[in-house]
Amino acid sequence: MTTQTTYQIKLEGHLSPLWEAEFEGFTITQAENGITCLTGPVIDQAALHGLLRKIRDLSLPLVSVIRL
Repeated sequence: MTTQTTYQIKLEGHLSPLWEAEFEGFTITQAENGITCLTGPVIDQAALHGLLRKIRDLSLPLVSVIRL
């Protein structure tokens, strides 16, 4: 059984709106402290690992991953 879960992924730095296409389905918000939050649904663990791999491949500094 597959259960969709919402995650909040925090990245160091502010991403421009051009990055929205890379993270379709996620809400991108900017915090005043220079952190970008990606919040959205992840269908399963394989999808989560794929998303984290994409973040790594794009050389985006990962701060945290929180299951909501």
